[in-house]
Amino acid sequence: MWAFLGLASIITAILNIEKWMRGQEEKFFRFASISLTALTMCAFYSDGAGRVTAEDWGGLMDIMPSMSGALWVCVGASILINGITLFPKVKQGQNKPSIRKS
Repeated sequence: MWAFLGLASIITAILNIEKWMRGQEEKFFRFASISLTALTMCAFYSDGAGRVTAEDWGGLMDIMPSMSGALWVCVGASILINGITLFPKVKQGQNKPSIRKS
């Protein structure tokens, strides 16, 4: 389950950047990507908890050391990628970023 949620998070992050580059509204994709990243972490934790309950120590020793580092990297990347769209896009020929008025 966590692999599916992680893949969906990556796809929505890419869509977020694509919409931002085109100057379109990207808030939905930013929210979806961050939410799916959080759900990925919860699903991974739940998987680990299920292995502890089942006393599958071999499974824990195989998965947890490598995946915990990978999840840190993926969450950090998700935050950075989705954070890019919080800044105004610099248009070509301008030195200063344009300010969006709400």
